[in-house]
Amino acid sequence: MPDAPSPVSVLRVALPLPLPRLFDYRAPEGAAVAPDWIGRRVRVPFGPRELVGVVADVGPGEDDARELRAIFDCLDPDPLLQGELAESLAWLSRYLHAPLGEVLSTALPAALRRGEPLPETHAWAWRLTEAGATALAGLRAGTRPRRFAELLSATRPGDGSDRAIEAPPQRDIGSHRQRDEDSLDALMDDWRGAARALARRGLAERVAVPASQLAPMPQPGPTPNAEQAEAIAAIGACQGFAPLLLDGVTGSGKTEVYLQAIARCLDAGRQALVLVPEIGLTPQALARFRARLGVPVHALHSGLAEGERSRVWAAAWRGEARVIVGTRSAVFVPLPQAGLIVVDEEHDGSYKQQDGIRYHARDFALVRGKALDVPVLLGSATPSLESLHNARAGRYAHLRLRHRAGNAQPPRVRVLDVRKRPLQAGLSAELLQAMREAVDAGGQVLVFKNRRGYAPVLLCHDCGWSAHCPRCSTPEHGSPMTVHAGGRRLQCHHCGARQPAPPACPDCASLALQPQGNGTERIEETLAQSFADVPVVRVDSASTRRKDAMERHLDTLGERPGVLVGTQMLAKGHDLPNLTLVAVVGIDEGLFSADFRAGEKLAQLLIQVSGRAGRADKPGTVWLQTHHPGHPLLQTLIQGGYHAFAEQELAQRQAAGFPPFGHLALLRAEAKQADAPMAFLHAAKRALADKQASVALHGPLPAPMARRAGMHRAQLLLAADERRPLHRLLEAGLPLVYGLPEARRVRWSLDVDPLDLY
Repeated sequence: MPDAPSPVSVLRVALPLPLPRLFDYRAPEGAAVAPDWIGRRVRVPFGPRELVGVVADVGPGEDDARELRAIFDCLDPDPLLQGELAESLAWLSRYLHAPLGEVLSTALPAALRRGEPLPETHAWAWRLTEAGATALAGLRAGTRPRRFAELLSATRPGDGSDRAIEAPPQRDIGSHRQRDEDSLDALMDDWRGAARALARRGLAERVAVPASQLAPMPQPGPTPNAEQAEAIAAIGACQGFAPLLLDGVTGSGKTEVYLQAIARCLDAGRQALVLVPEIGLTPQALARFRARLGVPVHALHSGLAEGERSRVWAAAWRGEARVIVGTRSAVFVPLPQAGLIVVDEEHDGSYKQQDGIRYHARDFALVRGKALDVPVLLGSATPSLESLHNARAGRYAHLRLRHRAGNAQPPRVRVLDVRKRPLQAGLSAELLQAMREAVDAGGQVLVFKNRRGYAPVLLCHDCGWSAHCPRCSTPEHGSPMTVHAGGRRLQCHHCGARQPAPPACPDCASLALQPQGNGTERIEETLAQSFADVPVVRVDSASTRRKDAMERHLDTLGERPGVLVGTQMLAKGHDLPNLTLVAVVGIDEGLFSADFRAGEKLAQLLIQVSGRAGRADKPGTVWLQTHHPGHPLLQTLIQGGYHAFAEQELAQRQAAGFPPFGHLALLRAEAKQADAPMAFLHAAKRALADKQASVALHGPLPAPMARRAGMHRAQLLLAADERRPLHRLLEAGLPLVYGLPEARRVRWSLDVDPLDLY
């Protein structure tokens, strides 16, 4: 009898496609497929393309399994996504009702998504060769190669002596003098070109070193005060999973609590993950953590090169990275030896991904903490109403820091009514005088305006024409383009479209085109004239695009008297010890927004930016300029603080059935044709209505911004008093939505727990 054909193994592969299914492939001939293939990456054919996916399941094939296409190859000797991380990502896929393949792809760095191998995780350092040490004295003085060589020889640049340069204390690396690339970044700008020049001449070489050898010696920290000590003890007493809310006023020393909790975690041989909301906060956090903890501290954020992100992810996967500090996407790092997760500024909206897989990093950190059975510490001076509600319901331990650390005192707040007052770039004469007095006294001033650009509108003074974005405007509603570069350029802050400002009005040919309103550029221009004797530094997303730009801007000011002009980027966690006056201008637009979260966002922003003042020994003052000094939100914040506001806002949310007392999901659709999104959402509503019982379907309606980047937009809101009915409806109804003919004419997405309705 002929031999029976060998059984065929079938791999069920999750591919990065917007389709809620797995794809079956045949294993290669002779491959020994076992359950440990689950979590490995494979390269597969998909139509005419090749895709990289992740094996989600394996099993014996049916009779027709030989007809399946075979995978090209398996890319990993061991599963990349396994254990807790794989289970948590599967949970996230179910909760967001998102395709598993897209969720798994989101969790991997871009290089790994493309199929590149898991990188080596040793660190790199530079040292002089024997020839370089001999040639050092002959290198031309003052050049970058000479300065770089002097750094490697541990001499003071420029004088040729052998005195040690000033640098952070660091353990010796081997028997040769060498410096790791992280410390070189801190000691010399643009050192890489000089290093390559010396390497080409055989005078310097790059060497691989174990990352554990690169950590600085741990430095002692301050003695915790009574409130900090109580919080540190409460965290240390946690056995297993415990969600904790560290609710501390600005300047109360929350970072010190994090550091001591992480140090205890490291002493126990465990890993710690720290999430921060913005890339701009990462350098400050890294510098402080590296100085204190005595282990390598790894950064993970979108500003890093792809190779570096993969290297950090791999180091975490191997358990070598003991402390990882990163932004939103760092919540996906593997933590095989997890001991603690910290979410700093947990209220910040930056933790919510607004496109693709719309996850919330804070919420997913809590899910992972529970799966890993480790404490999760959420810190903020202005906790989100969801976190406060959970703390008051007893679901979170509530740790309070009510006083500023050291001798720092809360800033004094002054509300300035600017009605009928002349303003210069939005600044009153009284405020300018207070700023001058603060600068003359040796202090620094922060002028906060949450609108970048020169002016929000370009207007014709003769006929009333204004510049609107052609890609975001509709006949019913124009979307103004923001004026930049002192009036020479127009830019849409919604879609990024740019164009030169017209020399004359397109409607009436008048030359009376005038920028209306004020942005950070215009305020900077005005203050540079009024404060010509001190630095005036602008910090917004336009001025901080380059790597480490935020750090360089703050270093430019240093501790000298000067003025900072900035947006909400400056409201988040920066420690400016010489800042004595904060001026908040242009807050009125946030007082009357239709967004149900607008009051919470504005209150958090005002408290956070005000907290930058008076954080050291110098007293601080906050000036709030407004045309509505009697507004209830301002009065509540000034008289009762953030918690008084939160009490009132929670009561209003409960009465209205809004989160955290209700649960929402938003079905969005967009298309180039104006009628397609509404047609799709009407069909989706009919499909969902057949499956729903206790879920309200509101809409469909045009989105508050009905057109963006040439796409017409509409949305359908799903609301429920309880979470379970909402998810049952989505689980039952979404397969029908995927199958709608109207779905082929639009780009649609589902946002579970949306932060805003725009």
